[in-house]
Amino acid sequence: MTDEAKSDLESWWVLRAQSGDQAALDELLKSVQEPLYRYIFSLVREQPLAEDILQEVLMRIYRKLGWLREPRVFRAWTYQIATRETFRHLKRERRWQEQIRDETDLQMMPVPPREEFAPDLLARLPQLVAKLSPASRAVIVLYYLHELSLDETAAVLSVPIGTVKSRLAYGLESLRQQFHKQEETSTRRA
Repeated sequence: MTDEAKSDLESWWVLRAQSGDQAALDELLKSVQEPLYRYIFSLVREQPLAEDILQEVLMRIYRKLGWLREPRVFRAWTYQIATRETFRHLKRERRWQEQIRDETDLQMMPVPPREEFAPDLLARLPQLVAKLSPASRAVIVLYYLHELSLDETAAVLSVPIGTVKSRLAYGLESLRQQFHKQEETSTRRA
């Protein structure tokens, strides 16, 4: 099924669910449950916490679905809810350590190109991404793994596009540094 067809089907389910169709609501929640779980888990890196947050996110989606005016933005809207709920948990548990550089200087930063990764890096990528700050990790995961645009990522995270660019640049630079450190370590061992 193409992305457009999937979006049309989700829009149809949203409209039906908003009019009280329980089966449509079940299908909607089923369609986003796994991607949202992967996204939340990539931010918190703990299965029980990710499952707890997912349950809260699904409840928020259920309660607020009637207020969604544009069915076509359903999926981005769910990521926005998941992001807010995840960051709320991270803050509450005092794990949230924002690493934002001076954003005023970074507002004019060019859009980083999507990078292709070597297969050996792909195998190590989950461990490298787990070491990023939650803010950078969220941008990297949404932009690369969930293939949202920079504008969509900014909307999901409720931050300016310049912030998304700075977090993306910071996250990619951090990944490069970690990768080079691992390469140096493995070269010395050989």
